[in-house]
Amino acid sequence: MNMKKLLIVRLALSLILFQSAAAKDIAVKSPNGKITVTVKLAEEIAFSINYRKQPLLEKGIISLALLNETLGENPKLISSKTHTIEEVLYPVIPLKNSELRNHSNVLNLHFQNDYQLEFRVFDDGVSYRFITTKQDEIIVLNETSSYQLADNYKAYLSKTERTFSNYEHIYAPVWIQDFTKEDLAVLPLFLDAQRAKMLIAEADLHDYPAMFLEGGEGNTIQGWFPKYPEETAAQSDRRLKITKEANYIAQTNGSRSFPWRVFAIAEQDKDIATNDLVYILSSPSQFDNFDWIKPGQTSWEWWHASNIYGVDFKAGYNTETYKYYIDFASDYGLAYVLMDEGWSLSVSDISKPNPDIDLDELVRYAKEKNVKIILWASWLAVENNPAFIEQVKEIGAAGVKIDFMDRSDQWMMNYYERIAKKAFENELLVDFHGSISPRGLRRTYPNVISFEGVTGMEQNKGGGHDTPNNRVILPFTRNLVGPMDYTPGAVKSVHPKYWRANWYNPMSIGTRAHQVALFVVFESGLQMLADNPSDYYKEKEYTQFITDVPTTWDETVVLGAQIGEYYVVAKRKGNEWFIGGITNDKNRDFEIDFSFLDKGKEFSMTLFKDGINADSYATDYKVIKKNIQLGDKMLIKMVKNGGFAAKLTSK
Repeated sequence: MNMKKLLIVRLALSLILFQSAAAKDIAVKSPNGKITVTVKLAEEIAFSINYRKQPLLEKGIISLALLNETLGENPKLISSKTHTIEEVLYPVIPLKNSELRNHSNVLNLHFQNDYQLEFRVFDDGVSYRFITTKQDEIIVLNETSSYQLADNYKAYLSKTERTFSNYEHIYAPVWIQDFTKEDLAVLPLFLDAQRAKMLIAEADLHDYPAMFLEGGEGNTIQGWFPKYPEETAAQSDRRLKITKEANYIAQTNGSRSFPWRVFAIAEQDKDIATNDLVYILSSPSQFDNFDWIKPGQTSWEWWHASNIYGVDFKAGYNTETYKYYIDFASDYGLAYVLMDEGWSLSVSDISKPNPDIDLDELVRYAKEKNVKIILWASWLAVENNPAFIEQVKEIGAAGVKIDFMDRSDQWMMNYYERIAKKAFENELLVDFHGSISPRGLRRTYPNVISFEGVTGMEQNKGGGHDTPNNRVILPFTRNLVGPMDYTPGAVKSVHPKYWRANWYNPMSIGTRAHQVALFVVFESGLQMLADNPSDYYKEKEYTQFITDVPTTWDETVVLGAQIGEYYVVAKRKGNEWFIGGITNDKNRDFEIDFSFLDKGKEFSMTLFKDGINADSYATDYKVIKKNIQLGDKMLIKMVKNGGFAAKLTSK
């Protein structure tokens, strides 16, 4: 071969190799073909998400910075494999559906330096995670998760503080280009991309800090993670403040999978509201004895400050008052009575009850009435009293409400898991208050039946921040990722202009029918009846309706929805259907199409709706009874800040 031919061959070979290196664009589609993820490997790892051939996420850049190397920098691909997952999951506590389809196409990229990147593409979303297979512990300095969106989308997000927050800020619409580097938002974050809707969340969070999102340049948003706390100091009897942070976000096992970054996707608002990817992607429980886990409703004294009336004893945090709550729970079939702050000797001393409470007698009395007790405690008091969980079990209570975590660094996220595991081993339920939004822990530990992390009704004791305008965002955001301890059930309902702060006789903003609907709309394994039993006894029609609503569901069908505007949903439990609808501060007509009902069955419907004067007098409501069957339609009028609820029983 002469030199000229040899040069041509070498040039051709070089060209082939160059094309091979430059063409490391690997694509994977959803099972229905509507979503495409394309991964580009060059000096960095980048990916894009297209929906129906239109870009949603134009360029996502991802890497994991360890102490001595950065995974994702100049990646060297060893192998690329694909496979399909197809299975049915059965949640222990089904908040939306008793059966979940887990169906995705999987792309696994194996790189040099002992790490992998896994993508899963579902018909309703995309997820990715890092997997490392290193022998020793690793220190994670930071994680890059930069998402350049295809346009300046409108986002619905909840801004928060860095490092320390109660995570109870409202959701509000913000254009992405107005979301700056100084801003920080909790997950989940909803994006209205017009042709599609996308929710960013995370799942399967273990031994790692929670992810937040901050603004970037142009249409870019990027992940932010709290540093590991090296030193803390007392701030109050229930909180610590971080006085020194490490220069890393996590120190963890070198052989592990990292949390999933989740992008739930749907064409319409109503379709994204039933997404269950956070649950599907999280680790299943290593336990198998779940029969003792009983979701249900609970009476609760904190919102109205134990201010009962019409009794022959002094109301307060005492044995007589709690027996009244137990009697109320028993009369209406509630599973639990929650004893909040005030039952113990002090916030910091939870080793024994206050002198006015005979806790053993209350547990005995509750058992006699077929009711169980849940005890509140601050996280710091529990941390300082390691025997508390065992003491709760020994007393005979059913669970714990842990409060004021207010952080989400690696140490605190591990605290959540330690408590969940210890409580499970003692067959105790857990409600995390003052908490981050759910990140999948409820699948690993199904005894974790609720989280706060929301602007709940308790905000209306003093601030008036919880309004219908915020509530019509929550089914698409906060409540979409897991149970939400919102605490509904107000009796004193007013419109915004009539609201006044009142610590002992608080009001809720919105109509009475709106409050009823929240028991159907909002999802929680432990659903509060927040208001005063003395009022509930006087409002028997209202009380009977809300206590009839289940806390778990076999099937969920969203009938109509637009984020920030309205939400109407039908949910089935056994042979009964419940419908709940809420609107913002606008009057709204909604036509219910009963095409979701079974053919050939007739249902007896009880409808609880806004009264004719509910637009001015918010407690005005009307109850209608009629028969309904497949093919029927009904026009419902919701006044501003209003709503409706219906119960359909098969005849």
